[in-house]
Amino acid sequence: MNSIQLHPSYIYAEKIINDAIKPPKLYYERNGEKKLISPRYVKKQCKIFIDIADNKDPKYMINESRVSKIDKICKIFVMAKGIRAGQKIYNSLSGYQWLLIIASLCVVHREDKNLRRYETVILEIPRKNGKTFIVAFLILLLFYLEPKFSRFFSVAPDGTLAKEIKQALEPLIKANIDVFEENEFKILRDSITHRPTETVYTPLNTSSNRMDGREPNIFVADEVGALVNSYPIEAMRSGQLLVINKLGFLISTKYPSFDNPMEDEVNYAKKVLDNVIEDKHVFALIFEPNDTKNWTSDDDILLQANPLACEISKVYEDLIDKRKKAIEIENKRENFLTKHCNIIYQGAGTESFIDVSELQKCKVDKIDWSGREVFIGVDLAMTNDNCGVGMVADDNGTILMEAIGFIPEGRIEEKNQLEKINYYEFIRAMKCIACGDKTVDYKVIEDFVFNIEEKYDVIVMGIGYDRYNALSSAQKWDTKYPTVQIRQHSDTLHPVVKLLYEKIMNKEVKYEENKLLEINFQNAKCVYDTNMNRYIHKKKSNGKVDLLFALLNAIYLLQQEIYLENGNFFVQVG
Repeated sequence: MNSIQLHPSYIYAEKIINDAIKPPKLYYERNGEKKLISPRYVKKQCKIFIDIADNKDPKYMINESRVSKIDKICKIFVMAKGIRAGQKIYNSLSGYQWLLIIASLCVVHREDKNLRRYETVILEIPRKNGKTFIVAFLILLLFYLEPKFSRFFSVAPDGTLAKEIKQALEPLIKANIDVFEENEFKILRDSITHRPTETVYTPLNTSSNRMDGREPNIFVADEVGALVNSYPIEAMRSGQLLVINKLGFLISTKYPSFDNPMEDEVNYAKKVLDNVIEDKHVFALIFEPNDTKNWTSDDDILLQANPLACEISKVYEDLIDKRKKAIEIENKRENFLTKHCNIIYQGAGTESFIDVSELQKCKVDKIDWSGREVFIGVDLAMTNDNCGVGMVADDNGTILMEAIGFIPEGRIEEKNQLEKINYYEFIRAMKCIACGDKTVDYKVIEDFVFNIEEKYDVIVMGIGYDRYNALSSAQKWDTKYPTVQIRQHSDTLHPVVKLLYEKIMNKEVKYEENKLLEINFQNAKCVYDTNMNRYIHKKKSNGKVDLLFALLNAIYLLQQEIYLENGNFFVQVG
């Protein structure tokens, strides 16, 4: 057994993977001997950490000498305040805090044990879970671990938030004054300097400080969800271009809006953890509940979002009291759900379409399309945006799927930056076609559809399309194939969305390797109309869903013609 396997970070990660976190006694009094299921994305990140710690990763390893150094520091320093004030930090850190420290600072390249793996560390966690303390303590550790003359910065939306970390760091220094050298730290109003290494930490706020022109070895962005835009984060990242061992921490609770920089970072991290996007430099602990529907009664929601509530009974009891008030008093609901459950209240009726890992179980090496009768779906957006063409066929109750994206060739770099994905990869994989300059060339899409029969050796039975931006193209296709205008409304698409969901969950779908399609599924968010019809909402989705909508249009035709046995469907629609 490696020494790391006896470490609190490893023990916590292993418990998360095995759903072995023990809730407080009160939980069992309320729920019986129910097993607490770990938060989905925390479990995925813990699995990566355990594989590295068990020496199963060929590229990365744990630098155990650095772990030992951190342990020694933690056994010397004491907590400054809170219910564990005066206790040694080593005995006071929670499981998730240990994991965050060891993963971010001690996971290194095998070929260079001084080079850290992670460059971005994301922590999405509710209030009162020790997030400000752990960031402050990380900075204190880094004073001893980083090279001389390093520069640390924290960025926040305003002056008050900017100094939160500094105000958490100062008591830590003062509480441990006995173990430091005389005058080891110089604390000023706007900075803290570690004299032996001449490393300086400076808090910045976006309202009064320029972010450009800095060269941070380490930066911390606190309350990222409250930032107006991602400029402070990108300015810090730009300043790190020439830094070898760069590291950025992005910390936040939820905020009552889907449109903020933290949501963008978290959604990107989810795609990484779902193996939809490959990025070896992101580490994320995303404490979101697996199911948000029954927040009024489901204690698992409280514990999945609040890791400290699993270790400190008082925190758990306090959350139950807050939930009671949120149920009874509507104006307390938004704050409780966003700040204590990591649920966006204004989107409480919004949910992911499907866990992309379920879709990935349907992936096959090759589909033989030869001779099949297929249905085509088209989603044509504005000419400067993404478009999609989908093709489906029935194979004894299993839906075969193929989807191709179309993007403006002159906007590839822009889209790579904005959407944080690599369209060149999808173009090389022949799952995306770049055409036109700043706008998509509709003729390329029209010709692609006309050539599908020859390209795949199939028989096109019909083409389904959304009226928006597609009327002209549909008129051209109609000269050769039956075309159907599909109403983009919940009463029309609900049966299709339900069918596709059930087929995927039953593994009655097949598709070939297509990361762009997986990203579309990952982005998709569903809402319910007044009749409880579930449908995918383009505007509430977290990115592009054009390929998915193209497939839905195609599956609509398949459902009508094959599964509903409406054999004269195309004749009726005309």
